[in-house]
Amino acid sequence: MIWKAYKSLRNSGVVSINQRNADYVLKYNERSLYPLVDNKLETKVIANKANIAVPKLYFTVTTEHDIPLLESALMQYQDFAIKPACGSGGDGILVITDRVRDYFRKTNGALLKYSDIAHHLSNILSGMHSLGGHADCAIIEYRVKVDPVFSQISYQGVPDIRIITLLGYPVMGMLRLPTRLSDGKANLHQGAIGVGLDLATGKTLGGVWHNETIDFHPDTMHDIAGVQIPYWDQVLDIAARCYDLTGLGYIGVDIVLDSEQGPLMLELNARPGLNIQIANREGLGKRLAQIEAILEKHPDPADRIAFIKSAFARSV
Repeated sequence: MIWKAYKSLRNSGVVSINQRNADYVLKYNERSLYPLVDNKLETKVIANKANIAVPKLYFTVTTEHDIPLLESALMQYQDFAIKPACGSGGDGILVITDRVRDYFRKTNGALLKYSDIAHHLSNILSGMHSLGGHADCAIIEYRVKVDPVFSQISYQGVPDIRIITLLGYPVMGMLRLPTRLSDGKANLHQGAIGVGLDLATGKTLGGVWHNETIDFHPDTMHDIAGVQIPYWDQVLDIAARCYDLTGLGYIGVDIVLDSEQGPLMLELNARPGLNIQIANREGLGKRLAQIEAILEKHPDPADRIAFIKSAFARSV
């Protein structure tokens, strides 16, 4: 019975974790290049050199000695985001949306003293939120302001767009919407919604929440299908160019839409998750096979985008 179910999923193009690791991650991602994506600071540096827009870096905190020195410098900013350079899954991210005298306001409205922020920075340096628990550094950067297109289909936090690419070809896209359950974070494992995207148009399809299909946002009750993502061609351009940026063939590209600056590349992932298949209600396998079957790959990102728009068009 289990074998029959496995064969059915495989025949429909669903990619399993083992298949992803063996056929794509190991095959296309050279291990020596992983630091370019596992370290957000490294990613930001190479993106700036390639003129790919990212949130502006304000400060880096690399030692405990830096923490008390940072207090006066932070006072010039009304809002900012703190992230572990080597964090994963949204762990360790602290977003400050406003200042109230000597206090800092979080996304959920709670007020923090600088001593609270100092404690959080110390935890990041200790490796509490990093991959493998290794010592880390903290990034303090521009806080993304949510594009108004998401005002009725998101809760508090910043939605992001995950696009999986193979050899620079965008293969499948998903919009991740924060919920009350996810505490305003666009992380599916914490309770965010994953919404499938039509790569040709940038329109949203149905979604998934806790591995169950869903067509509305549980907090706002608004439909999540049929929403046009603005700047779609720019989003695809960023995703396609990240292959040339890193040399990694199979990656997940995370992009946010800022109300003032448009699309910003947030981070890259060399082992992107597979829930994107549930969100799109379609397996990745057949799309990945189409890209691998191209005998002469397109060197220009614009040509790669034109190809996938034709090959992977969907209807809402």
